[in-house]
Amino acid sequence: MSSKPSALKPSALKPSALKPPALKTAASERLLRVGVIGAGVMGSNHGRVLAGLPGVRLVGIVDPLPGHRARAAEMTGCRTFGTFDELLAAGVDAVTIAAPTHLHCELALACIARGVHVLVEKPIASTVEEGFKIVAAAHRAGLTLMVGHVERFNPAVAAIKQAIRGEDILSIAITRVGPFPPRMSNVGVVIDLAVHDIDLIRWFTESEIVDVQPQLSCAVAEREDIALLQFRTASGVLAHINTNWLTPFKARNVTVATRGKYVMGDLLTRQVTECFGFQPDGSYSMRHLPVGHDEPLRAELIAFVDAVRSGKAPAVGGAEGVASLAIAIKCLQDQSPVAPPVQTARRAAG
Repeated sequence: MSSKPSALKPSALKPSALKPPALKTAASERLLRVGVIGAGVMGSNHGRVLAGLPGVRLVGIVDPLPGHRARAAEMTGCRTFGTFDELLAAGVDAVTIAAPTHLHCELALACIARGVHVLVEKPIASTVEEGFKIVAAAHRAGLTLMVGHVERFNPAVAAIKQAIRGEDILSIAITRVGPFPPRMSNVGVVIDLAVHDIDLIRWFTESEIVDVQPQLSCAVAEREDIALLQFRTASGVLAHINTNWLTPFKARNVTVATRGKYVMGDLLTRQVTECFGFQPDGSYSMRHLPVGHDEPLRAELIAFVDAVRSGKAPAVGGAEGVASLAIAIKCLQDQSPVAPPVQTARRAAG
């Protein structure tokens, strides 16, 4: 996907185009027309999943790059478009936006102005102010706005959430590390990776984060590639996130301590273990919890389609996306990334 702001710039909208299209309700006409904006890796996967969902017609995928369009067409068998306005002209009820983050606000507002429901990939926007603009516009238009925090739909995360339901949570620790991404990004690990886990902390605790203590470092990149983030929620839960682009392998682990149990989850292998029944002599019981096998992205897009059809609140609303983005930005503002000191060679002994 091109990073040029003009690549997917929406054309001026005519006043007649501002009237939201009515969804067809006849039993034989209930196919929801969905388009995808952005044919990078994530956008192509959106298209692949949407093409296989029942009750959905994938209208097409838009991307300014011919190579991206060719890959998306091969993966999905659907039409592709070179411009944003061509996709909207083809007729869509809803779109998913997987374009670069700096385009999210412009594209989302243009879609909402045309009466189109929107799922926008995380983070919802580049700034909190832009995020609020999107949320306000969707609210005024009465349209569904969902944010693509796909990790919530990971079956292991769902199992953890179920295991701690009703528990008095004490602490949460999340590790999300891996090698430097092959694609260069205009953001560091906080926005790219940690925002997932900021959202999970808020979702697990059902409480807002009120205190942030970040430690950031730039080891090999211009932006932070190491982040150790500590938080306290309004409910008193202590949490920390360890994330970096310096680990030679991917690791995604979550541990939650409550007064009654200790839950450990591996989000990659999707194994969740619960320790409980603690005794004064130090003994306890342990069991593996059942974990589903759904593809997280498929579960997320099904939830979006269901929210559009039912008019009910989406699984991850726009305001939640803005709240998690605000905490991530606060982590960056509270401490500028620090480059490691230059190491001088030790003098040979003698």
